[in-house]
Amino acid sequence: MAKSALLLILALLASPALAQHAKADMSCKYAGTGFAYDCIIQVTRDAKPVSGLTVVVGADMPSMPMAHSVKPVKARPGKTAGEYLARLELEMPGEWAVKLRLSGPVRDVLVLHYTFRQ
Repeated sequence: MAKSALLLILALLASPALAQHAKADMSCKYAGTGFAYDCIIQVTRDAKPVSGLTVVVGADMPSMPMAHSVKPVKARPGKTAGEYLARLELEMPGEWAVKLRLSGPVRDVLVLHYTFRQ
């Protein structure tokens, strides 16, 4: 009985569903024109920066579903490990749900809620 329980616990721990997911932090600054914002995205996994990713960034305004969305853009690598840079051309300031699609060494989709101000 104890051996079966131990095997079950080990199987669950090895399950991909329990693997550590990527995390991201984002900071954005008004680019000085229209509703453009330059964003720095830091991607980590297990508290370590993740480099070599393809990061596609899109955004939707949750307060107005299907009314305001942004065509996804591909982020470029930044100066430090795990850092990615993207310019978002929004339709207006306010709260947006920013969707990050990660591919490469880590495959994941992350949604960050961010309030953009001018």
